[in-house]
Amino acid sequence: MANLFQSVRGFNDVLPADAAAWQQLQRVAAEVFASYGYGEIRLPLLEHTGLFKRSIGEVTDIVEKEMFTFEDREGDSLTLRPEGTASCVRAGLEHGLLHNQQQRLWYAGPMFRHERPQAGRYRQFHQLGLECYGIATADADLEAIAVSARLLRELGLSGLTLELNSLGSAEVRARYRAALIEFLQRHEDGLDADSQRRLHSNPLRVLDSKSPQTQEILRGAPAIVDCFDDAARAHFDAVQQGLADLGIACTVNSRLVRGLDYYTSTVFEWTTTQLGAQGTVLAGGRYDGLVEQLGGTPTPAVGWACGVERLLLLQKALGVPTASGDAHVYFCWLGEAAQRAARRLAEQLRDALPGLRLVLHAGGGKLAAQLKRADRSGAALALILGESEVEAQTVQVKSLRAGDAPAAPEFVAWPELASRLAGLLKQSEPR
Repeated sequence: MANLFQSVRGFNDVLPADAAAWQQLQRVAAEVFASYGYGEIRLPLLEHTGLFKRSIGEVTDIVEKEMFTFEDREGDSLTLRPEGTASCVRAGLEHGLLHNQQQRLWYAGPMFRHERPQAGRYRQFHQLGLECYGIATADADLEAIAVSARLLRELGLSGLTLELNSLGSAEVRARYRAALIEFLQRHEDGLDADSQRRLHSNPLRVLDSKSPQTQEILRGAPAIVDCFDDAARAHFDAVQQGLADLGIACTVNSRLVRGLDYYTSTVFEWTTTQLGAQGTVLAGGRYDGLVEQLGGTPTPAVGWACGVERLLLLQKALGVPTASGDAHVYFCWLGEAAQRAARRLAEQLRDALPGLRLVLHAGGGKLAAQLKRADRSGAALALILGESEVEAQTVQVKSLRAGDAPAAPEFVAWPELASRLAGLLKQSEPR
């Protein structure tokens, strides 16, 4: 019989075989964030549409083409969040977290954009994000990048390139915008259609064009560094010097602008050549004007976000070992007395060995059938309890994987079972 329903295009299920790698990634991320003093904030999926129009920019691709927006029963326009920064600022203002304070926050969860689905880019995707408020100096930029570098390293990801640029202050950006428009107008006929459309509304995004012809024209475009004032130059120099002090290599990319209107000063991306067109793995920068733009007092801010699906794809491409959700132990039993004893022993083992993944067989059946289920569970060891074992108060321990000890079945007394299992499972861990 055919399935009546399938998932919506671009909205994917994460099955149990893959979920363990997701859990491991978020566990590593939470530990890295905590090691720098960042606290988790949990944000709603739905926000008022105006929040994103005002923060991201009405002429960005996200707002123009990609948001999932609808009217609710009260006639309010609501949007499934396409990114986390605007929601984080809204929450900070609503709950009084930002005024004259320093805040270090991180978040995780699904985001939504109506894009063409492809590997590493989905309509429901998941992000990890970090935001730091209240620090105007390059210290915050450096810390944000250092956290990102440590996270990528802890996830086993190597061979990435850190690309760095600065958009200067709002005044610098305004001067550069005027110079760039003047240049692009002289070459308007040669630009691709998207770039012609953006020329006046969002000219910095032209620098990000994928058109080879437009990129050839841009070779002669003015560089934003030519519009820097002393403060912008000093801040960018301090970021570069700080990265050198930390041993974090970077490449200055004067065409790096990011796709959201709220960025000012430092912008950066970690990129890879392992994922084809989806080369950006983690990206962010400074957005000193956004808090004021959304109704707060002027507050310096810097942050970044990364796509969980893309990190997992990169781990796979690089052959990084990830967590498995397989059972450690499968507990077989034969007979009613053995079933009752196995149930008690299983609970005792879970108490004694936190983190133990133990499956207690259910449904009866012959031992051979139970052992087949044990093998399919991925468990390293099977425990077997029959009438004779109950009488002797022992459990038979059987290896299910080649190379795992013990080579032959071993009988272990009930009081010693937890310590024996701990030792055997340690031996079976991949090296």
